[in-house]
Amino acid sequence: MSKIGNIDVGEFPLLLAPMEDVSDPPFRALCKEQGADVVFTEFISSEGLIRDAAKSVMKLDIYEKERPVGIQIFGANLDSMLESVEIVERSGPDMIDINFGCPVKKVVSKGAGAGILKDIDLMVSLTAAMVKHTKLPITIKTRLGWDQDSIKIVEVAERLQDAGAKAISIHGRTRAQMYKGVADWAPIAEVKNNPRMHIPVFGNGNVDSPEKAVEMRDRYGLDGAMIGRASIGYPWFFREVKHFFETGEHMAPPSLEERVTAARRHLQMAIDWKGEKLGVFETRRHYTNYFKGIPHFKDYRQKMVTSDEAEDVFAAFDEVEREFSGYEFA
Repeated sequence: MSKIGNIDVGEFPLLLAPMEDVSDPPFRALCKEQGADVVFTEFISSEGLIRDAAKSVMKLDIYEKERPVGIQIFGANLDSMLESVEIVERSGPDMIDINFGCPVKKVVSKGAGAGILKDIDLMVSLTAAMVKHTKLPITIKTRLGWDQDSIKIVEVAERLQDAGAKAISIHGRTRAQMYKGVADWAPIAEVKNNPRMHIPVFGNGNVDSPEKAVEMRDRYGLDGAMIGRASIGYPWFFREVKHFFETGEHMAPPSLEERVTAARRHLQMAIDWKGEKLGVFETRRHYTNYFKGIPHFKDYRQKMVTSDEAEDVFAAFDEVEREFSGYEFA
């Protein structure tokens, strides 16, 4: 069984990755219902938190049904990070995750996210200071290194553990790779096989099928899988992986009715949480996968992703349900 601090997260837990404009409360709720063991918020700027920026503060919303849930923050300034820890604590998460892996230029250019991979000493000292500043478990999300020539993830992970981190999730690419190519899990396995490591080591990157999750568990020996893009518009991925673990067989895909029901709930929860304009806009990226496989779906998808009014999107869902009732997904 894996434990993050004193939190039992089960045997080979499946974690929902923190994804900007994706891992919000509505989507986390759907993933939790479908078997996600641990969920994380979207990443939150420490600078935004201490300046009381509305978008950053809003991301602190968490709910009892999500637990265990971690709030992820990013930044490179020690004072700002420590102050943001105090703000985060008031939301009552089960853990605080530090983002040392985001490859996006606007984050990296400030020395945060994957930008900090250029300064491992700062990465370690920030972690140590945050561990001392809170009683909540501190976890880390990072990448293999800045580029192929600077991969020292075994050493880095050990130092982060020694600084007090209670778990580490590693994306199997460097910052230079962004999201290109195939994630390399072998260096993550090296971290796990380091005899000095005793905290959970979770793998991330290209876990896009139940077979890949089994490979991460059985071939690479990792403690759990962090799921990102495979879950977008498809929260059922978590239950399908667990079914495959238990039976060795693929679970039947969700029916059209299940998909429409989930899409409706997702949109309504998003509207309830962030208002109609943002709710409609930020759920658009999910619709391709919600209805993937339906033939001649382009016109319906176009309505869903171009309509600014919730009423029109709900009407498109109704139309899909009528037109494709009984459609069987492969």
